[in-house]
Amino acid sequence: MEISAEYYYCAIALCLSFLAYRFLGRWIKHDSPLPPSPTALPLIGHLHLVKPPLHLSLQNLLSHYGPILSLKLGRRRALVLSSPSAVEECFTKNDAVFANRPRTMAGDHFTYNYRAYVWAPYGDLWRALRRLTVAEIFSPKTLLRSAAVREEEVRALVRRLGRSEISGGGAAPVDLKFLLSLLTINVMMRLAVGRRCAEEEEAGTEEERGKFQEFKEKFFPSLGMNICDFVPILRAVGFKGIEKKMVKLRKERDEYFRRVVDGVVERRHRRRGEGDSGTGSDGEEVRSVAEIILSLRESDPEFYSDDVVNGSIAMMFVAGTETTSITLEWAMTLLLDHPRVMQKLKAEIDSNIGHEQLLNERDTAKLPYLKCVINETLRLYPPAPLLLPHRSSENCTVEGYQVPKDTTLMVNVWAMHRDPKLWDEADKFVPERFEVVDSKEDAVAGGEGCKYAPFGMGRRACPGAGMGMNLVSLALGSLIQCFEWEKVGQDVEDMTAKIGMALSKSKPLEAKCSPRRDIGELLSHV
Repeated sequence: MEISAEYYYCAIALCLSFLAYRFLGRWIKHDSPLPPSPTALPLIGHLHLVKPPLHLSLQNLLSHYGPILSLKLGRRRALVLSSPSAVEECFTKNDAVFANRPRTMAGDHFTYNYRAYVWAPYGDLWRALRRLTVAEIFSPKTLLRSAAVREEEVRALVRRLGRSEISGGGAAPVDLKFLLSLLTINVMMRLAVGRRCAEEEEAGTEEERGKFQEFKEKFFPSLGMNICDFVPILRAVGFKGIEKKMVKLRKERDEYFRRVVDGVVERRHRRRGEGDSGTGSDGEEVRSVAEIILSLRESDPEFYSDDVVNGSIAMMFVAGTETTSITLEWAMTLLLDHPRVMQKLKAEIDSNIGHEQLLNERDTAKLPYLKCVINETLRLYPPAPLLLPHRSSENCTVEGYQVPKDTTLMVNVWAMHRDPKLWDEADKFVPERFEVVDSKEDAVAGGEGCKYAPFGMGRRACPGAGMGMNLVSLALGSLIQCFEWEKVGQDVEDMTAKIGMALSKSKPLEAKCSPRRDIGELLSHV
């Protein structure tokens, strides 16, 4: 039977109508408008407008189109925010809607079937991992118990700096970037698997540098999104070998975890015989995260699988090492460039702690200006200038704009923290701005809504923020209490940031240090 041309035209019209309804219907059936957006190109959308460093590129777009911006990044739609009120709405009224993470190529390879708490999909699995994380790893009781580990490692750093001054015959330049990175790695290694990355007797040796470099190569690569996540065809053709490198690194990580986890129980027994305290501030045994999960496995072996063990350890390594050392490095850089702030902080420590004892973690509560210095450092140089991305699980509205399902939410805290409409002298280092926060308010709110959010917000805020702040406060306070610091040269420190997911300094910080005269005797007994 011959089919007339009218039938073909009708069939084509029906197909086009279906496609229009399928892809455009959800956009036109709502009264609410879409957020402002630049003109998009076919296929790539706005990818041509986004260049590294990403937070600065997005800040430039936000300055042109407003603090709420819609972008089409290849196949993914993104909502970019630098508005405190919009951020607050996303993480209060719409918190459950934005509680998911977008799947990424890195996530497929490095999150152990998404059994890592930070990247787990929102639902029953995430709730179970949250109970584990909050109750067993970052609870107030656990933080109190693990304070001894942080204090021991900070004292090891102080001893090392004291020896470097003696061997140098005066104020000696030290590589602070390396030493602060090693400090945070050693702390997280002890808390995660019960041993250091490098032992103290290896200080300054090639073996120490080798262990540090091995750890860095395995755990510092980004878990963020890359171009293959936005243009899937690139993943299919193996663009630049990105996925092949991830597969290789995943195998190396698995072998690394196998070695460290296999030795956990053995080290626990050996630790007591070698004189390592193994006890926390309350006198109870400090158990590593691996030990905790392995003991829980006895009652629920199906849930506490190798993926949960490895995912939990990887979470501590990736989220807890580089971010903490970066914050310490920026804080020391800012203090060296602002002698007035350095002297004010030193005076607070001398007045409240004195020279008869080394600072401990409980003492940091007596140092409000120290907290102001750290908060201001995090405002100017947040370790994650873009918060980890969220994904909407359903349609919703933000500030009256329609946000479709499966939209990636990107919060530009760099732009928000430096917005002159939100902060006086936004680009200046002024710790005193945090002194005006009412004692009843959350200090991280900066006294004004959600304009300050270095650790994220809502149910997926950083679970290790308390531990990170404790270590930064203890380490920074101890460095100022024990040593006089000066620049290696007379120039203003280079504040250029390295391109990457974490906001690190492009030029590693070096500084000269010498023991303070009033505390020299105390240092000799550390």
